[in-house]
Amino acid sequence: MRSAHGKISNAEKAYIAGMQRGACPTLAAPMQTGDGLLVRLRPAGGALTIAQLRELASAAARHGNGILEITARGNLQIRGLSTDTVRPLAAEIDAAGIVVPDGVTIEISPLHGIDGDAIGDAAVMEAAVRSKLGVLLNSPHLAPKLSILVDGGGRFSLSALIADIRIVAQQPGQWLLSIAGDEETATPLAIGGPEAVAAAAGDLLELLTARGRQTRPRDIAATTLYAHFPQIDSIRSIPPAPSRSSYVGVTRLRTGIAVLGVRLKFGQARAADLISFLASAESAGAREIRLAPDRGFFLIGLPESEMPAMQQAAVDHGFSVTAKEPAEQIAACAGAGACASAFYDTRALASQLIDRVPDLFDGSLKLHLSGCAKGCAHRRADLVIAGSTEGYGFVLDGLAANSPAARIAGGRIDFAIEKLARLIEDKRGAGESSADCLKRLGPIGLAEALQQE
Repeated sequence: MRSAHGKISNAEKAYIAGMQRGACPTLAAPMQTGDGLLVRLRPAGGALTIAQLRELASAAARHGNGILEITARGNLQIRGLSTDTVRPLAAEIDAAGIVVPDGVTIEISPLHGIDGDAIGDAAVMEAAVRSKLGVLLNSPHLAPKLSILVDGGGRFSLSALIADIRIVAQQPGQWLLSIAGDEETATPLAIGGPEAVAAAAGDLLELLTARGRQTRPRDIAATTLYAHFPQIDSIRSIPPAPSRSSYVGVTRLRTGIAVLGVRLKFGQARAADLISFLASAESAGAREIRLAPDRGFFLIGLPESEMPAMQQAAVDHGFSVTAKEPAEQIAACAGAGACASAFYDTRALASQLIDRVPDLFDGSLKLHLSGCAKGCAHRRADLVIAGSTEGYGFVLDGLAANSPAARIAGGRIDFAIEKLARLIEDKRGAGESSADCLKRLGPIGLAEALQQE
């Protein structure tokens, strides 16, 4: 049913349009990629039982190509589906008791309800927002990629995650509504109790629906915002507490609970590996997983005595549990072969860089390998290598969409890797990190090094 050019055919469009009302929106509108159809879903609360995730992985193997992903925003993706397999997958998701809320996806703090350092309960606030604003959240007039998050704070806050609409706990019983950015750059609109902030979020959604699907909060004129949100100038938000830099490994919470953070290498796992790992986790006492931003999840319920064995099991199945592992410092999109927009194989380049430029990965640097300039919602990175028709663009301290410091033709990437390795080796000062070295050299220094003959 798929067209020869990899686009969704008329038959596929008719199938997608005919799916039953109430199905998960991403199951109702799968996306065409280089390896078939892809569906993205976020279960209620970002949580699944071990059995549910195992059943989901089994379904991905039966109906797709057996590859699952967790995105930079902490959402699940299943790859390699066809028009004949999307409906059976949806049925199995429903049979497993996995609830995917209708309407706009709302991302919430992963350790809601168990993190003693949290200021507010993000799950409770999300439920209040959905209860009050359900009709608006399901409006067809909202932008398709509108992003909303609810951050209760705590050990692993969402402070670095960019969102169109942010609802962030300030102190017990008080929440802040802001738009268009991360914790540092978003514009505050309203502050108050849960009911007041949910109502303010409703006012904002009404402004958006009135302006249509092309409008995001950043597009609303300042004069309009001031007219609707008179608190803007008087808001004094509380600076966020420093969030732990990496969630991978064992974390002991103030409530006495220990959790194990597991990251999928480059955000991707094979169903067989995930199923086997989950079987071991369940035998060891784990009862639940919480999806986490930056392509991973937390295992909840493991006794501390089982942590060393489960860390080893994670490594044996190809997952990361150590913050300074090179792969843990790399964010790579699906890449060529899996995404029709990508211009290069991101995972192959990641492996090359780990093998040939090991000094780059000293724990200080975040590297983003993006197959194209879209960047797929990934936040700023110290170094970005973005694909294009012209080859590879190298961006320092920015986004894939930013103008690159240097462009390297596709056939010369091996030489560029060698030059990058030499640059780090020769130019890094005593005690200087890779990130600080690149920052000091700047775009001009990087461009000169990469383009030398």
